[in-house]
Amino acid sequence: MPSLKEIRNRLTSVSSTRQITSAMKMVSAAKFRKAQDAIVSFRPYANILEKIIGRLGDNMSDQSDSPYFAKRQLNKVMIIVVSSNKGLCGSFNTNVIKASRLLAEEKYPEQMAAGKIDFFFIGKKAADVYKARRWPVAGVVSDLVDKTNRDKNWAFAEKLMEQFRSKEYDAIELVYNKFKNAAVQHITTETFLPLTLPETNEKPEKYRKNYIFEPDVNSILEELVPFVLKTKIHKVIIDSIASEHGARMTAMHKATDNATQLLYDLRLSYNKARQAAITNEILEIVTGANALKG
Repeated sequence: MPSLKEIRNRLTSVSSTRQITSAMKMVSAAKFRKAQDAIVSFRPYANILEKIIGRLGDNMSDQSDSPYFAKRQLNKVMIIVVSSNKGLCGSFNTNVIKASRLLAEEKYPEQMAAGKIDFFFIGKKAADVYKARRWPVAGVVSDLVDKTNRDKNWAFAEKLMEQFRSKEYDAIELVYNKFKNAAVQHITTETFLPLTLPETNEKPEKYRKNYIFEPDVNSILEELVPFVLKTKIHKVIIDSIASEHGARMTAMHKATDNATQLLYDLRLSYNKARQAAITNEILEIVTGANALKG
């Protein structure tokens, strides 16, 4: 059995840890509320934009005019992994790391074997793991998840679009945590480029509506597609931020509960050890007194 001093030291250590985890939980809860409001209010807007693109696609005769629909022979691929800059958020970062490797191995095995996949990271934690394991890291951007705003995200999206237009990359994939609620985040992989039109019309052809477009569908797409792509990057980043704060809040809540239970067990052990020490002292006194009488 540990000594009373050892148990007291552990009690002090666990108590300090519980204070830290409890404070981190409250900080994450405050950040989570703001991030949750941001993604919940923005997601319907992004979804409507994709539906509009889908309706335009139903009336578009040819996608070849837009460079963003070009499906080329796959030579080089970029996989963008969205993680966090800080830890203590459960399996949030571990999941995206595993998903990014799985995506590369299953969808692009030839490019993976030839070393023609670049992993780019939004957030430092996943990149740190890649570097520690000597896996390739094409670049890291950390400020998009700490101090994110629309202009920064749009500028990053524009850079990706330029790299695809210039044929530096033939496909760009996104791997991130999609927010559902504070306790649940879904690992999501999406193809950013080349763009594929979503299916919007579920009715038979004869029931579909015919729209009149001015000046024409391709001209509208030329203006709208870059806007949709920028919006998508912004949505992915704020989705991941909300997921991060939710995961950290949940992890710190569990850590606080575990520390509380551990404190209870340690206090119980301390009281038992203290009682045993007192009993031993009494026995020694009684034994000594009996020896003197004898």
